[in-house]
Amino acid sequence: MKQQLSNSVLYLMSASAGLVVANLYYNQPLLHQISVSFKVSESAVSNVALATQLGYAMGLLFIVPLGDKISNKKILRVDFIVLVLSLIGTAFANSLLLLIASSFLVGFSSAIPQLFVPMAAQLSADENKGRAIGIVMSGLLVGVLGSRVISGFVGEQFGWRAMYGAAAAIMFILYFILKIKLPELKPDYKGSYKNLMASIWSYFKAEPALRLASLRGALAFAAVSAFWTTLVFLMKDSFDYGSTVTGLFGLLGIAGAVAATVVGKLSDRLSKNRIILFAAFILLASWGVLYFSAHAIAGLVVGVILVDLGLQALHITNQNIIFSRNPEGRNRVNTVYMVSFFIGGALGTTLGAWAWENYKWTGVSTLGIVLSLAILVVHLLFKKEVD
Repeated sequence: MKQQLSNSVLYLMSASAGLVVANLYYNQPLLHQISVSFKVSESAVSNVALATQLGYAMGLLFIVPLGDKISNKKILRVDFIVLVLSLIGTAFANSLLLLIASSFLVGFSSAIPQLFVPMAAQLSADENKGRAIGIVMSGLLVGVLGSRVISGFVGEQFGWRAMYGAAAAIMFILYFILKIKLPELKPDYKGSYKNLMASIWSYFKAEPALRLASLRGALAFAAVSAFWTTLVFLMKDSFDYGSTVTGLFGLLGIAGAVAATVVGKLSDRLSKNRIILFAAFILLASWGVLYFSAHAIAGLVVGVILVDLGLQALHITNQNIIFSRNPEGRNRVNTVYMVSFFIGGALGTTLGAWAWENYKWTGVSTLGIVLSLAILVVHLLFKKEVD
């Protein structure tokens, strides 16, 4: 018999997803400070963000599938130990190489929110799946955006290391709250870990809709990651603003968090093709605005709102599609999707840093336009796989 998902637990999962995923993004407003601290170039310090995203992708690949095999509370216990220790290691890293290594572990152990998303879908009635996914994802997005605001302020006031010390303390407390409040799920899968991992590839091969959603998500997050990785450099270069102002831009994307809940409800009722097309056009429009905003704060404000709105509309709809088609393997299809999503993010970080180094904001904006156009083209060519 399906357990009932209460609103209090649903919102706890949403808040927890935001707090954990924030660990991935604390570094973005701090990259300039870190480059000064270790006396390295902006391109070199971007490897901190890259390592975090690659670590997250690996965590998604090797940890999240266990949600179909092992109790969620057992996974949480081990994962949070690694997370707290890696955050402490980041706070005390005395070289860029050690910081990159500890950032990889932070990313790897911050994959836990992606257990909450399929859990919310599993514990919800069919007619409320989109709403539940949207609520958890809205919390996750608030964490992504809020992390930039908080780390920008903390970094400027107390130094970048203080942010990671505080994050370790927050994760320590959060674990005990989840241990008490979160319902325990005991999956039915009885096969070996090897067979579990092999089945991920089987889902990827057998599900065209999963492959298409993964590609759309990867392209969208590549564009958004290129933006957030280079925004701190633009703020310093064009306006001589520090990490606090850069972090405050994260507040503008809260509109995307609100949209996540709305889109979640709409995706239970409306054509998913239409929502995806709408999202792709918003992303394209956002980059059109950003292209002309290298020296215009107002344009950057509009661009940030639109880019986060478009990403969330696309992301929520993608997840609703893949969970609805694969109820018995939600964690595994989510693994395929989210690994692709964050590989796209890592690629966007690398390409964004390269574009900034060589062509400044014009190069970054052109990259975003190309990636957004690719989403539109790919979807129009293969949209029959969606509905």
